[in-house]
Order: sequence, then structure tokens, then C-alpha cells
Amino acid sequence: MKDDGMNSVRPTTCRGLSYPEVGATRLGPLPDGYHHLHHTTRIGCGRAVFDAAGEAVTTWRMHRTSGARVRSAAVRAEPGARLQVSVGVGPLRFAAPCEVIWTAYERNRTGFAYGTLAGHPERGEESFVVDIRDDGSVWFTVMAFSRPARWYTRLAGPLVPVLQKWYARRLGHTVRRLAADRYWR
Repeated sequence: MKDDGMNSVRPTTCRGLSYPEVGATRLGPLPDGYHHLHHTTRIGCGRAVFDAAGEAVTTWRMHRTSGARVRSAAVRAEPGARLQVSVGVGPLRFAAPCEVIWTAYERNRTGFAYGTLAGHPERGEESFVVDIRDDGSVWFTVMAFSRPARWYTRLAGPLVPVLQKWYARRLGHTVRRLAADRYWR
């Protein structure tokens, strides 16, 4: 389904998603019973920075540059696109199968959210959004809700939210660097 011709939302009857609150990172509020993450990073200022940051986020470049591996047939985020994000080293690499739930390709907001599929270490949804504000400042926001889906994430307990916050900060720094590199070329 389309919204204003610029935003796409996957219908909430997505097959294979491992949680029922599909789209909550777009519409809010985040559902109870999950760990909530909300992290915002200032990226820079101006339309060129916004455009570069939005491209980095929606083409998986942000994830890849931050050290994650991304496998997807889709070259950019579109509802229904499936991807596998993996992090770690050698045998300690954790694969996270996801599906893009919604996208925003707007004048002042670009981003997407993906939801977890069976086999993901967590259950929930995570969004990655770049916005340019009235003063020209550009911001990157990660918002998520999740809870353990595998024995090892349950065992890790309170360490998982700490790692998620660390990764959100890392993504913010990565987007800032990618946008600045592109802007100064």
C-alpha cells in the first residue's frame, strides 16, 4: 500500500514475521512487553548532508560500513525486501533475518524499518530515519522494540540492551562520517 506516493507500508499481514505489532516504529507508541531503544545523533547541516545520509541508510551502506554484513537481493529499502544482517567475528557471528516493513522517502525524512523473521536472535522491529529540521540540522534516529527470541539472547539478559545501544551509537557515527565524506567530495 502507498501513502502520499512517497511512503510505503507493508500490509500488517506480513507472513513470517516473528512479532504481531508490525509497523509500531512508524506509528507509535512502542508496544509494552519489549525493551525500547531510542537513540538520536546529529549528523550535520544542510540538504546535501541529508541526501547523503538518507542514501547511506536506505542502501544498506550504513550497516556495511559499520562492520555488519548485509545480504539482500534489494539494492535499497522497499517494503517486503528481505535481508540478513550479521555481526560478529568467525564462529561468533550472529545472523539476523529481517524484512523491510515500511519506508519513508520524503522531502524532509528518509528511512525505513525492518522486522524480525524466524531465526532472528530477537523479536521486534527497528527503524532507521534521517530527518532535516527547520533550522537545517540533520538528525539520525534509531528506534526499536525487541525481546529475546533465542536461548542465547535470553541468557545474555541485560547485556543485550547495552549492546543494542552501543550499535545504535555506532550507526549514528557511521552515518555522520558517510554523509560528511560524500558532502566534501
